[in-house]
Amino acid sequence: MVSKHGSEGQLERRDWIAGLEKGLGLLEAFDEANPRMNATQAGQRCGLTRTAARRYLLTLAHLGYVSTDGKLFWLTPRVLRLGQSFLESARLPRIVQPYLQRITAGTLEIAYLSVLDGDDIVYIARNGPVRAMNTGYVLGGRVPAQVTAAGLLLLAERSTAERDLWLAERELKTYTTHTITDKESLRTTLIHIRTQGWAVSEQQLELNYRGVAVPLRDRNGTAVAALSVTMPMGHEATQDAVARVLPVLRETAQAMRNLI
Repeated sequence: MVSKHGSEGQLERRDWIAGLEKGLGLLEAFDEANPRMNATQAGQRCGLTRTAARRYLLTLAHLGYVSTDGKLFWLTPRVLRLGQSFLESARLPRIVQPYLQRITAGTLEIAYLSVLDGDDIVYIARNGPVRAMNTGYVLGGRVPAQVTAAGLLLLAERSTAERDLWLAERELKTYTTHTITDKESLRTTLIHIRTQGWAVSEQQLELNYRGVAVPLRDRNGTAVAALSVTMPMGHEATQDAVARVLPVLRETAQAMRNLI
């Protein structure tokens, strides 16, 4: 039996296709810091030899997922088809839209549905006007979990052992002067969030912005996603903002519980 990160349960060795894993790993190796790489650089990021990485990259280029000038490789817009396929085929982003509209109408804020994927929160549905945030929570966008209300909430929903392991293996990056980078402080914050059942995050990712989140649970009580709103802080006190939006988030989450 073999187990891979991100898979559910274990997979029989005879069913594992290593080439697919390596090809997808190369696609994920490109990021903001590494938008263009040669085969050696890409191979180093994926644990592959230059020769193997080049073969995979050339195959991906043939399929249209990367482009190359003969030396460097970079992603093409075709990669977006993978994410679009999820948004179009997954049930949750489709059924949640009327409920996000309810949140926006009740709070006058942007409403989001997000899930935890590895170390990141991924926004899979949204409703409301586009705001000029530097970081921007766009549909399909990924944000480090520990600096958002939704991410803190879903991390807090993990078991104590899982939270401790996550904290032990991560290096907490600073985004603003308000970002929690002390692991013990973050541990205490997660315990508090788990106890109260909702999360608020202020200025951890971007100055003057606040987020509030509640869990979206299935019939078994498992948190499968987070419902959240983001807002400019302005002159509204934390307790006033929470009192204004939290009841709407909770009522909406409760209304959706039997649909998941």
